[in-house]
Amino acid sequence: MSYVKTTLLLGALTGILVLIGQYIGGTNGALGFLVFAALINFASYWFSDKIVLMMYRAKQATERDAPMLFRVVRRLADASSLPMPKVYIVDNPAPNAFATGRNPAHASVAATTGILRILSEDELEGVMAHELAHVKNRDILISSIAATLAGAITMIGNALQWGAMFGGGRDNDDERGGVAGMLVMAILAPFAALLVQLFISRTREYAADREGALISRKPLSLARALGKLDASVRQIPMQGGNPSTAHLFIVNPFRGGLTTLFSTHPPMEERIRRLEAMAK
Repeated sequence: MSYVKTTLLLGALTGILVLIGQYIGGTNGALGFLVFAALINFASYWFSDKIVLMMYRAKQATERDAPMLFRVVRRLADASSLPMPKVYIVDNPAPNAFATGRNPAHASVAATTGILRILSEDELEGVMAHELAHVKNRDILISSIAATLAGAITMIGNALQWGAMFGGGRDNDDERGGVAGMLVMAILAPFAALLVQLFISRTREYAADREGALISRKPLSLARALGKLDASVRQIPMQGGNPSTAHLFIVNPFRGGLTTLFSTHPPMEERIRRLEAMAK
């Protein structure tokens, strides 16, 4: 059922783009933006993993570099019948982890130096099981496409705002809304896209917590790790990252402002409660 919801929500993001195109250029605009959405999906499928690893300057690690991390990932990959993913280290004191890749055969997991410093092996196993659950369920691809579509809608919305401010609009303001309609579209379209993206991300996080706990058979280890990470991120938020990638991390790496109000992750207390209930 969650896959049906996710597919419908991705369709909703594409629909928002098409509506913007319809508003800007009528039928031709709608068709043009539909092609644009298809190109975005294509680029996300092939290149999103490389972009995010480059963005965070992740370095591919060897077993000698991070023996505990390799040991944990290999054990979990075997337990979940997945190919061994590539392992990356992000030199950042903010404790966090993420997975990326278009499918299980081309997956990578990344851990910050901060998370390796504060978690025990059992807790790290819970975290990596969560990330491999994302790989197994192909959540990474879905989230990357959602984030890229939402980013494109926001960019276009900003352009519409500038157009409205400088008097852009239609030849026939009465028929098509004119400057006022452009401003409404510029504000509502990015907000709707954000809400859809957040719903997709939160739904998949709950599923990855549950699947990860089943893979590792250690729901309490994941619950303890989430508690530690949540407390640590409050003290050491991610520096130099891009908020549009927040959904990739196991906990929201950014704190303050709209990143807290519109968090890509479910409430931490609820995530921990569900894991503790599984243990019982």
